[in-house]
Amino acid sequence: MTPRPLPAEFFARSPVVVARALLGKVLVRRLRGVDVAAVITETEAYWGERDPGSHAHRGMTPRNAVMFGPAGRLYVYFIYGMYHCANIVTGVDGKASAVLLRGVHLLPPHPLHPAPRTDGPGKLCRALAIDGRLNGTPLAPPRLWLEDRGIRVPRSRVERTTRVGLSAGQELPWRFVVRDAASLLQRSTGKPPRPRGRARGPEGGWEGAKIS
Repeated sequence: MTPRPLPAEFFARSPVVVARALLGKVLVRRLRGVDVAAVITETEAYWGERDPGSHAHRGMTPRNAVMFGPAGRLYVYFIYGMYHCANIVTGVDGKASAVLLRGVHLLPPHPLHPAPRTDGPGKLCRALAIDGRLNGTPLAPPRLWLEDRGIRVPRSRVERTTRVGLSAGQELPWRFVVRDAASLLQRSTGKPPRPRGRARGPEGGWEGAKIS
């Protein structure tokens, strides 16, 4: 299949708008010559200096500089000494905003790895071999990109809630979750997502593997 990445204009909007629009879009990661596809099912929006929950709340630093643009790049950070988190930079160049990817469903066939649990940003990054080496890279082939494969998420299936895991700004309703994503994807793709299981180490999956 020829990659058809989303255009830069898709990301050059409010992070809240992009966070909702990303539900149902497909994140594609090329690993060992295989394109691993995952449907986005949970996101969170973050603004810049006016958002107390944002890394950019106190302005630009070496760590968060990628958040300030341009849109359509990956912002990856490391937390708790063990997890990477993947964000998509949005909005206007020079003003920080991004969308945190919190959950995906891997699409079969997935020949090199049983579907891991992806109900958190750290598990998502482990499943798709996303780490700090991808920080700042454009969402474009051949390593990592986003596609629209016609999966539509109706309003009735979207749960909008406050953000989680924050000490400030947690009251803002900028988290978006697909309700009963498995059944929706089964109807949209004709195939059920693989059963959830624990992510394996380098012998059975991507964790610890060489990343392109």
